Amino acid sequence: MTVPSPSADAAAEPPESGPPPAGGGQIPGPEASSPPDAPPPADAPPPPEPSPPPKSSPPPEAPPSVHPVDELPRPARLLATGLQHVAASYAGVVAPPLVIGAAVGLSTREVTFLVGAALFTAGLATLLQTIGFRGVGARLPFVNGVSFAGVAPVLAIADGQADRRDALPVVFGAVMVAGALGFVLAPYFCRLVRFFPPVVSGTVITLIGLTLLPVAFGWIQDGHPERPATGTGLGLAGATLLIVLVLRRLLQGFLRQIAVLLGLVAGTLLAVPLGAVDGSATRHAALVGFPEPFHFGTPHVQVSAVVSMSILMLVCMTESTADMLALGEIVGRPADETTIAAGLRADTLGSAVAPVFNGFTNSAFAQNIGLVAITGVRSRFTVAVCGLVFVVLGLSPAFASLVALVPRPVLGGAGLVLFGTVAASGIGVLVKAGLDRGDNVLVAAVSLGMGMIPVVSKTFYAGHAVPEAVRTVLGSGVSAGCLTAVLLNLAFRGVGRARRAAGPPRVAEGEKPLI
Repeated sequence: MTVPSPSADAAAEPPESGPPPAGGGQIPGPEASSPPDAPPPADAPPPPEPSPPPKSSPPPEAPPSVHPVDELPRPARLLATGLQHVAASYAGVVAPPLVIGAAVGLSTREVTFLVGAALFTAGLATLLQTIGFRGVGARLPFVNGVSFAGVAPVLAIADGQADRRDALPVVFGAVMVAGALGFVLAPYFCRLVRFFPPVVSGTVITLIGLTLLPVAFGWIQDGHPERPATGTGLGLAGATLLIVLVLRRLLQGFLRQIAVLLGLVAGTLLAVPLGAVDGSATRHAALVGFPEPFHFGTPHVQVSAVVSMSILMLVCMTESTADMLALGEIVGRPADETTIAAGLRADTLGSAVAPVFNGFTNSAFAQNIGLVAITGVRSRFTVAVCGLVFVVLGLSPAFASLVALVPRPVLGGAGLVLFGTVAASGIGVLVKAGLDRGDNVLVAAVSLGMGMIPVVSKTFYAGHAVPEAVRTVLGSGVSAGCLTAVLLNLAFRGVGRARRAAGPPRVAEGEKPLI
């Protein structure tokens, strides 16, 4: 065998570009049986068809046609996760009507009715938010329920009435008007959010908790703040508080989320042998009953009350906007302006309709956002099941009456946790806002002071020197603090702009605008 020379090997390799050289005089390689230009033999098989060009890498898989938010889980999982949302939000839904009912002097049977109405309207609002129709409803896994923020303005309105029992028609009328105004403003509210930067929203949230803490103290005193707390009341409140803290510390997952509810049940059981449980409403409650429209009378429109509840509506819309933004990131469907507007329409429409069935202002429940993040179940239909369960519970006065069995001292012990947590959340927002930046500390300090005036001194605005409309607005710590925070924030922001326009020497180093 003749060994090919290196030059022959080099000639056998085609160059990088251009046709291969002629093969004359070359020693063919092992795969070459004839010169390249020679015709194939007659008996040779036909040449194979040229192979198709190599296929490019397949395109990435298209995203599923159904977003996880719109998926419909299996029935068992759907029901289980829906009940988790019920457990996580049940205490938050029923606590405001319990507070309001006790504050305006309703009987146990009437409080039971109010609790059932709150469950029914919360269920309707949740279904409206999750299912949605024609631009109403964010179609995100949101639970809507009675807002804690609405308790303080309601109590302020009640204080302004000659008879506290006459307060509910005034409250319902104000909620209906405020809800209708909010529905109209929903598409434009995104432009107003800039007036509620973290320093303002943090101040308002803190005031919500601080103004509600005295309510918890009054519960511990069995609804008589003017009297010293009894040993039974202190014991039940302390035991309930201890149970909630221990459960929150030791339990995990789902049971930890319902520690407050478990504490209420345990505290009520402890109160039974002490004779502190009133079961009269349970004995006479019907198994099925529809919330009678306008049960407490025809709604009245009082301008001062409308102003107070409209301010509350703006606060609730701000909180709901923040919740929608957070939930949109968690579920992988960022909330755009269209989604936010649709969600706010559901909030405000639910609030406007709720008074027809004796309900109050509704807003998104932030605790359910954490539940979505923990479980990883992003389907909005699981929360729709929660809303459906609330509707069913609201149609059963017998079940709603079980909630009214909770003694006030037990509710007060749990209220310390609930309301204190709200205040702590607001403080956290203020810390993130940066109290060392610009004039943020002044905005927060003065606003908190103005908001606490009606809390520590009930008669501060009671004189004739203050008009009734102003008295109702300033008589609510949340309303007074919110207005003060917004106005101070705008004022200091204007001062900051003037300083910047005057030149750098007048701007302190590190100073930043509030917005």
